[in-house]
Amino acid sequence: MTASAATAAHEDDAPTGRTLRAPGTAPGGGTDVDSGGGAGSGGGSGGDRGSKGLARAALVTAVLSVAGSVLGLVRDQAIAHLFGAGAASDAFLVSWTVPELAATVLIEDAMALLLVPAFAAALSRRADGRAADGRTARAGDPVRALLAATLPRLTLLLAAVGAAIAVAAPLVVDVLAPGLTDHRLAVDCTRLTAVTVFTFGLAGYLSAALRAHRRFLPPAAIYVAYNVGIIGTLFALHAHWGARAAAAGVAVGGLLMVLVQLPAFLAELRMGRQSVPAATAAIPEQPQHEGQFRDRARSHRAPRVRRGPPLPSRPKASRLGLALVAPVIFFTVSRQAQVLIERFFAAPLPSGAISHLNYAQKVAQMPMALSVMICTVTFPVVSQALARGDRERARRQVQRDLTVVCVVVLLGTAFIIGCAPQIIHVLFQRGAFDASDTAATAAVMRVYALGLLGQSLVGALIRPYFSAARPTWYPAAAMSAGLLVTIGADVATVGAWGAYGIAAGNAAGITVTAGLLVRGLAAHTIAIGARQLLTGVGRITLAAAVATAAGWGLGSLIPDPLAATAVCCIAVPVTFAAAAAAVRVPEVPHLLATAKRRLSHA
Repeated sequence: MTASAATAAHEDDAPTGRTLRAPGTAPGGGTDVDSGGGAGSGGGSGGDRGSKGLARAALVTAVLSVAGSVLGLVRDQAIAHLFGAGAASDAFLVSWTVPELAATVLIEDAMALLLVPAFAAALSRRADGRAADGRTARAGDPVRALLAATLPRLTLLLAAVGAAIAVAAPLVVDVLAPGLTDHRLAVDCTRLTAVTVFTFGLAGYLSAALRAHRRFLPPAAIYVAYNVGIIGTLFALHAHWGARAAAAGVAVGGLLMVLVQLPAFLAELRMGRQSVPAATAAIPEQPQHEGQFRDRARSHRAPRVRRGPPLPSRPKASRLGLALVAPVIFFTVSRQAQVLIERFFAAPLPSGAISHLNYAQKVAQMPMALSVMICTVTFPVVSQALARGDRERARRQVQRDLTVVCVVVLLGTAFIIGCAPQIIHVLFQRGAFDASDTAATAAVMRVYALGLLGQSLVGALIRPYFSAARPTWYPAAAMSAGLLVTIGADVATVGAWGAYGIAAGNAAGITVTAGLLVRGLAAHTIAIGARQLLTGVGRITLAAAVATAAGWGLGSLIPDPLAATAVCCIAVPVTFAAAAAAVRVPEVPHLLATAKRRLSHA
């Protein structure tokens, strides 16, 4: 990896001076869509190349995210077809709580929130050219030092936690789902899925390192590999193992998540080893030319923008110490605790309630996953901007990200609510999954969808809170407040409304958390136009309400579920765009113009 690979690029920024890797060129010489671009010798500005690099990365990430989501639906369809919504599927889904929690903590949130800023800071130190005064020569490559300080300890910790969960599986099932019908099956499945604590942890570590290096393709492919492993194992072993085959597939999929990223990670290590010694070797061999060497290094350095205090010259493990790690872990565990609370309250309900909640959640969260995808790509950009002290650039990027998130998730929410019965029928109603399961799941999904905006805003807002790699407990406190709302709503409604009350509690709690994170953003990290954001959200919500009504009406008029879904796929976005224009949502024309400009320059 080149010294300047950590430098973020955006259309509003100056050229970044990428020197050792040509824009769009991989270490092996081929085209690399992960490269961010920078100033090179060719035509065009560094800002344009950086913008195109981010656009390519976002496109590849979006395509692979959609592919992973489609395969996830195929996986869920297979489970529904083979096991329906009954005791066996409930038992497996209880065991699936382990990989779901592991994915949140070790891949999607905590690991990324901790390690992307850490790697971004290490890459910035490498890119600063500090070899000129001898400090890098004495300290070695900051990125490799960070790896040595964190990866071995993390590997041992993950292995120990995974083994402990496997041994304590009966207790884990009792805590997660007291009164579950098939306790023994849930225990067996939990012991198989406990392996994911180790594999997901390694996969998350590799993902964070690669994203900080502006390599987005392998991390984006992990859920494709994961779901391929589950589907393949499920169909190969279900006749002999039943629902245990699904749990074994989860274990196989976790291993594939690591293997799909390992080649790119090793390639970056080799590139880092090649880029640093060439500069550091010049100092001890020719000390009499140290000043001349420093002048040459400065002449090739990228232009600096408003920098904050200088970063320490050596990456220290203490940067990932308890003060930084604890609030991130607490936040991510609290966020995933929504699922734990949901299954705890659903376990005593009639058989199938956990399955209905699960299928509804998996489908409803697809718009949320797509909306947060852009933040995954830009998270290293924000982290690196804050590492250099360029808070204005970070603010602009966060403001744009939140706008895109709101537009995408509210459009998806309109489609989910308007066409829920047709979507569930097309996706799941076959085999052991019958019409009554479709009706129950669709009704639950409509309630869940009310919290999708809150889910997306939480996923987008949490990144700037932790981008600066500074300890802050505010997000954890906001998530805790949301959990209290969720628990209170579940207690008050589960007796009368059953699974619908649980879904309503989930939506209410995450919406409260999102509101608190918006309110505290300026005080704890980056000041954005909160009033402007809320005004825009209100207008986009109005447009989404009109699109929802259109989808609901068309779905009820067309008897064939597949045809109704196809019609709504066109009618809902068109209605949304028209309503957005009518209520003067400025973001939608801007996004359309940006997309048109990108296509014209492609």
